[in-house]
Amino acid sequence: MEKKLHEAMNEQIKNELYSAYLYLSMAAWCEEKNFPGIAHWLKVQAKEEVSHAMKFFDFMVDVGAKIQLLAIEKPPSDFSSVTDIFEKTLEHEKKVTSLINNLVDLAKKANDNPATLMLQWFVNEQVEEEKNALHILETLKMIKDQGPALVMLDRELAKREG
Repeated sequence: MEKKLHEAMNEQIKNELYSAYLYLSMAAWCEEKNFPGIAHWLKVQAKEEVSHAMKFFDFMVDVGAKIQLLAIEKPPSDFSSVTDIFEKTLEHEKKVTSLINNLVDLAKKANDNPATLMLQWFVNEQVEEEKNALHILETLKMIKDQGPALVMLDRELAKREG
């Protein structure tokens, strides 16, 4: 594996694990504020991010690339509202999309077809990640992050399987 791509993939393992930490931090805040359904949705999201890190990990093992686990920074732990959480979620997913797109560019420049094909899964996944975050955020904006509608959204998000 080409050096720049190799380093970027190690970095992406860290980024995916940071995403899990971020969503767990958000879930903890929601638990404290008595939004167990939203906390559940975020915990499922955190598990999904760990599985994304493992996809990179396993791919690198399969192609014989050395894995170097990098330090994961501490995520924020205080949020102003559920809407704030999903604004930050959408912002974060857009950042991850950019990181994935950069990896695709590196893989193409390196003419690394296996990496390019593997990364296509992540390109598609990021479309879904942004769509889900945006949908919840738009719902929160409609209900103004309060009242019975917020309780109903909390119950709806509790149904997420994972």
